[in-house]
Amino acid sequence: MSPTLLSLLPDLELIQEPAQVARLSKDYYYFSPVLASQLDDKVADLVVRPTTEAEVVQVAQACVTTQTPLTVRGAGTGNYGQCIPLAGGVIMDLSRLNRVKWVKPGVACVEAGAKLAAIDKITREQGWEIRMAPSTYRTATIGGFIGGGSGGSGSITYGQLSDRGILHAGRVGTMEDTPRILELRGDEVQKVNHAYGTNGIITELEIPLGPAYPWAEAIVVFDDFMTATRFGYSLGEADGITKKLISIHAWPIPSYFTALQDALPAGKTAAIVMIAEASLEPFGELVNAFGGAITYQKTAQEAKKGAALAEFTWNHTTLHARNVDPSLTYLQTLFPYDTDLTLLEHMYQHFGDEVMMHLEFFRVHGRVCPAALQLVRYTTEERLNEIIRYHEAQGAFIANPHTYILEDGGRKEINDTQVAFKAEVDPHGLLNPGKMRGWLERSQS
Repeated sequence: MSPTLLSLLPDLELIQEPAQVARLSKDYYYFSPVLASQLDDKVADLVVRPTTEAEVVQVAQACVTTQTPLTVRGAGTGNYGQCIPLAGGVIMDLSRLNRVKWVKPGVACVEAGAKLAAIDKITREQGWEIRMAPSTYRTATIGGFIGGGSGGSGSITYGQLSDRGILHAGRVGTMEDTPRILELRGDEVQKVNHAYGTNGIITELEIPLGPAYPWAEAIVVFDDFMTATRFGYSLGEADGITKKLISIHAWPIPSYFTALQDALPAGKTAAIVMIAEASLEPFGELVNAFGGAITYQKTAQEAKKGAALAEFTWNHTTLHARNVDPSLTYLQTLFPYDTDLTLLEHMYQHFGDEVMMHLEFFRVHGRVCPAALQLVRYTTEERLNEIIRYHEAQGAFIANPHTYILEDGGRKEINDTQVAFKAEVDPHGLLNPGKMRGWLERSQS
């Protein structure tokens, strides 16, 4: 690392020990064998941990002065190499920038490095909670979630992070010749939402909150996958039942949940749900209507002990499966709105156990839709691409988790607004370089 850069960072926490730097240069990219081969050798030269916004600006200034690449990191719980530095340089770990600055009815102001669970602990004292959270809720930071996430538990009620109203405001550090802090409000925040930290350093966020319910947990098992799926769809549409999570797992996926085996009979499809305690009676009636059996149920108080069921859903499903069989990988699929679930059923039948169905129900423009995070028995990259192409040819949307390029994953198109914002605030292209196709193509033209 340049002595000049180090001299510009006095009194800041610096990490230079190679093993620690290597650890803090990684996320869960290895879920993808494609990314594993591309990113295994990528590592930063230095990690710095600022504790204040002023120190963030100081780090930005040092990197601009020395023309050193800068990659921002939260807790490193992403899956697509978002925080892995392709060009070495500095990693800025924001986990020390972690204050909950204030809480008001329905809204909170938090620093980017605050953990989601820590935010909830404070907001729940006033009767509020984060609207949605990934399965990495206990360790993920709010800045990392906004920078690289899309949804999670709560999305069945509140939609996706990209929806208007999910972010109220944000403070963002720039990489101009003289770095500064900008405040973005309303739609302006979308400039840095799900941008992998390529066009600004999120330091603070103002986020809406939802009412904090006592959430009961339950597992419901069904004889067949499509009955379980139709149950999940009906539960999602049941507006009178307050819920936070609807996660469907076709057999043999439940066999990978070793901690839950007593509640998961062999050969059954499992629905993992979170339901407000006040809604348990109508929830039970819906279970009976679909011929399901509740094999596991905890009150909100009981759910505080032991493994949270949410940690077997969303991307944690893949984590648990890979702990048993490391050869497995995954896909991310959005099926078109269809109350008959025709295409979903076709894909389930067509691929069999090669592509195992795992569904998460959420709202898209107000309508209940199933998104799939299927487990895939990986053989070759060529076969994986064949599976992707077949889905797309049939009308399913694939948010490809096997690329680190922002636009080649879930977006599929260049966001001109985000590219233009990068040109304004990061004119030297130093922020997380190599991840934004729009910038790469702009630079080559």
